[in-house]
Amino acid sequence: MENKYMTEWKRNSIRIGAPTCILAAFTAFIPVLYLCSRYNCWPSLEVVLSAWALTALSFGAFYIVEPISYYAALGMSGTYLGFLSGNIGNMRVPCAALALDVTESESGTIQAEVVSTMAICGSIITNLIATTSAVLVGSAVVAILPAFLDAALKNYAAAAIFGGTFGNFAVKYPKIAVFGLLIPTVLKLFIPVPAWMIIVCAVFGTLGIARLFYNSDQKKENNSEENA
Repeated sequence: MENKYMTEWKRNSIRIGAPTCILAAFTAFIPVLYLCSRYNCWPSLEVVLSAWALTALSFGAFYIVEPISYYAALGMSGTYLGFLSGNIGNMRVPCAALALDVTESESGTIQAEVVSTMAICGSIITNLIATTSAVLVGSAVVAILPAFLDAALKNYAAAAIFGGTFGNFAVKYPKIAVFGLLIPTVLKLFIPVPAWMIIVCAVFGTLGIARLFYNSDQKKENNSEENA
């Protein structure tokens, strides 16, 4: 029964999520096309491709890393919602992870899919209200903040959010968390590689180690059942 519901959930998620995200990607070009048409400032194809290549070199690794690394917390429908609405790492993933933890939902189950989706929908609505409020009063508030507090928010807020999310999972999977910290630390200190390469190695290296732990635990369980 669980597999039946999960299959139907994923099929409907893809049916709705894929075309919606594709449509959003195309509509993102509307402001640019309008401005270029309105002011007759069309860039050459060479400039467009150069700009895209620079972006791909800087952020191309995230095209692969983020969907894979966030999927466990977001689920399928949550992944579509997250990439459609934005603020994935600093808003959607922490909300989904906290909801899964509070409800004691196991990743990969239909319950986890529903819980994470509801959490992300709630965060989108809350984020929309907060963003609207920030647009109206945010500039005035930021203007009166002390310089050190303004700098702290800009430099450390995102790191604090990611650290809290990591800590939430580290409590449940301490053995894997050790490698999640060790791999990027070693690469950063001893191997001169680009930042994007550190991210790729940290994500896929930790996934590989988690897989090894999982296979080892499965073998132990099978051996225990055979001996019993």
